[in-house]
Amino acid sequence: MNAAIPVSHSERKPELQGQTVVVIGGSAGIGLETARRASAEGAKLILTGRSAERLQRAASEVDSQSTSVFDATDAALLDQFFRELPSAIDHIMVTAGRPHYGRIIDLDVAQARGVLDEHLQLFIGVARNAVDKVKAGGSLIFMGGTGGRRPGIGVGIASTVTVALPALTANLALELAPIRVNLIAAGFVDTELSASLLGDELENRRSELRAKLPIRRVVQPTDVAALAVHIMINTALTGATYDVDGGQQFVNA
Repeated sequence: MNAAIPVSHSERKPELQGQTVVVIGGSAGIGLETARRASAEGAKLILTGRSAERLQRAASEVDSQSTSVFDATDAALLDQFFRELPSAIDHIMVTAGRPHYGRIIDLDVAQARGVLDEHLQLFIGVARNAVDKVKAGGSLIFMGGTGGRRPGIGVGIASTVTVALPALTANLALELAPIRVNLIAAGFVDTELSASLLGDELENRRSELRAKLPIRRVVQPTDVAALAVHIMINTALTGATYDVDGGQQFVNA
């Protein structure tokens, strides 16, 4: 009988080795999970967030190269952050912002402008600054949602942003080329933000989704982070919207 010949398997090389990833909104939830996954792929990290305490904890965990505490929806502070970046970067992930619910006709002008600034203007501001900072072939990844695709009372402003973001993403992909621009559209994701929005109803929502979603489980930040890092790595992807909601939009959950 012939002896088995041992097969040598070379260790897989980290696919973001030597690259720099900026996570705007990287102190918790999807942003922090993306930072963890990018770090595991060898990336150097720059994290931003509004809370100095939370940001410091996140930075220590993922060995961030640097951090910056500021409100990303403040255009002047956003511009300053990009001006002070030490060198060219490879990828930017934007998770800052939160959904807004309520009737459009109940919003005053300042509130409506604030909601739009938190999403559309933020993404435009990041894109404008990325032109001189992101390397060719690098990427911008924005976070959007799928829930607002179905109109309804109380989701009008969220629906408006949801519909606008794919068009903005596609146009920015053309304007910023060869920098790549993509959008991740998530449904319910089990994060601290979701918990703060739902309060005592959180566990009921989880149970409802486990019963209704085709995947029979709740989408986690790790699911979104896996997609985000794949988009960074796969240089053929640009101008697209990628849904990660466990089929939520199909079952009216």
